[in-house]
Amino acid sequence: MRRAIDAKPAGTWGDAPTSSVTLAFEDRHRRRIRMHDDAGEPFLLDLAEATQLRDGDGLMLQEGGVIAVRAAEERVADITARTTVNATRIAWHIGNRHTPLQVLADGTLRITYDHVLIAMVEGLGAAVTEGVASFQPEGGAYAAGHHDHGHSHDTDH
Repeated sequence: MRRAIDAKPAGTWGDAPTSSVTLAFEDRHRRRIRMHDDAGEPFLLDLAEATQLRDGDGLMLQEGGVIAVRAAEERVADITARTTVNATRIAWHIGNRHTPLQVLADGTLRITYDHVLIAMVEGLGAAVTEGVASFQPEGGAYAAGHHDHGHSHDTDH
């Protein structure tokens, strides 16, 4: 069975992919799992540590070759605020719930569909458009190619 042993960020792996794998956001944070590429062929994802895979990343195969990672389209909610202050407030409330958030080029906020969060942001004055699209949330201040939920609480300022 093919074995993917490393993940390279989009734009850094260069070779033409030998195959691709399309995954929803929740399925793109992995370390070791048996998967199937888009052609149905199995492979073992066997990374040294859990990694948040992003659209365009490359999974480097031990035997040579690359599997391109594709973000699947999934149910999302796009949030439009009336003002920048309102958008900032809404983003804070979403982040306070440790919910992944994508900021689109036009300032629209995107989350995966969640009726409770949709009701909350509508209550904060936002307009919500439900749809189907790929979801690429912000990596976080401590992310360096992977998700790290650690926090620093140093008292030296």
